[in-house]
Amino acid sequence: MVHLSEEILYFFRKQGFTFVSTLDEDGTIHIACKDIVRITEDGQLFLLDLYMGKTYRNLKRNPALSITAADEHTFTGYCLKGKAKIVPREELAPEIINDWDQTITSRVTNRLLRNMRGEKGHHAHPEALLPKPKYMIMAEVEEVIDLTPKHLKKNV
Repeated sequence: MVHLSEEILYFFRKQGFTFVSTLDEDGTIHIACKDIVRITEDGQLFLLDLYMGKTYRNLKRNPALSITAADEHTFTGYCLKGKAKIVPREELAPEIINDWDQTITSRVTNRLLRNMRGEKGHHAHPEALLPKPKYMIMAEVEEVIDLTPKHLKKNV
């Protein structure tokens, strides 16, 4: 695993979701939106995956994945590449499950506040209807790619 800087940790923690890429049996890229439940400086992430769909099947076959996020306003972004495994709920530490609960609570609260201010958003609260996770994807980051254009970096 690689060390993740405070800047990278902050960037991913503030994302509403990330794009997770896996490979199917034919080597075709599959991309799905996933929420990061926890990310640590030692390069470990826990991703929420509720539906046991294509991402789940792909990772069972091939643990390679990339996790990508970008901020359209600052033109910054990162791609984290590594290996993943499926961790059943009963093997997850209680604090990871608690992080999931906190993530959902925060998202519902933010959506309520946006709705009260009349800002754009979903009229319902879909996060509140999500099932409890039966498993999570645990990823170990092996490589970090900074997607920020070189001419926009502060220390170039």
